[in-house]
Amino acid sequence: MKITIIASGSGGNATLFASRGTRVLVDAGVGPRVLEQCLSAAAAGGADGRLLPDAIVITHAHADHVGVAARYNKKHKIPIYASEATARAAELGDPERVRAFSSREPFAVGALTFSPRPLPHDAAQVALVVDDGARRAALVTDLGEVPPGLLEHVAGCDVVMLESNYDAGLLEAGPYPQHLKRRIRSARGHLSNAQACELLAALPGGTHTVALMHLSEVNNRPELALDAARDALVGRRTRLVAAPPRGPLVLDAAAPPAPPSGAARSSLGPPAPPRQLGLFTGI
Repeated sequence: MKITIIASGSGGNATLFASRGTRVLVDAGVGPRVLEQCLSAAAAGGADGRLLPDAIVITHAHADHVGVAARYNKKHKIPIYASEATARAAELGDPERVRAFSSREPFAVGALTFSPRPLPHDAAQVALVVDDGARRAALVTDLGEVPPGLLEHVAGCDVVMLESNYDAGLLEAGPYPQHLKRRIRSARGHLSNAQACELLAALPGGTHTVALMHLSEVNNRPELALDAARDALVGRRTRLVAAPPRGPLVLDAAAPPAPPSGAARSSLGPPAPPRQLGLFTGI
């Protein structure tokens, strides 16, 4: 299974999962032109040269995740999968091509099986574990706290993509109004670097790649998020990256493990290019 992160942040979110002839886009926060540019750059098209996905799965109804879904549905005739709550809350296009799923029941799209789990956010949100029968990957963003059972849900995934939105000190000292700071810190807001690291430190073995997602341009710094995550993953054979605001960033769920992370920073290899560690617009 190949995973191409197209965009991750308040400016738009989209991640493509591809395996055994099936291509599914999770979230539609970027338009078809940006999608095709990124996939062309990543050589992520199918053997037939098509770059558009076979289907789109929406995690929740915020505009940076669902904003372009109706366009894909209407213009490109691409089916849209969304939880029952999101299907009610969002404009998804032609209802004949909208498939509602339960937020706790697995569903299949071609060769890929998606296992959702509700997350605490200020819109009905789900974490997704994607399974192609050989490899598993988890996408967990837009949550204010780690709910009971989430660790078990993502355990054993080869790749974990986890929100690490803000640094608590930068948020407190930053320019946001107090009501927005409270919203971000709340149990229905976003995960801090420290909260993300608590989950990473408790993650069972088996995960070879961790991607930090949805960093805030105002309230975080990539080096802060990465340094904290390195400490949480010390001694593990784990590749650690920060997702870009615009990709492509390609992850291979079948990739062999990296050298152990630890006090020697060089064990993670040379620093990623600035594009991969870019900050995201908004919160």
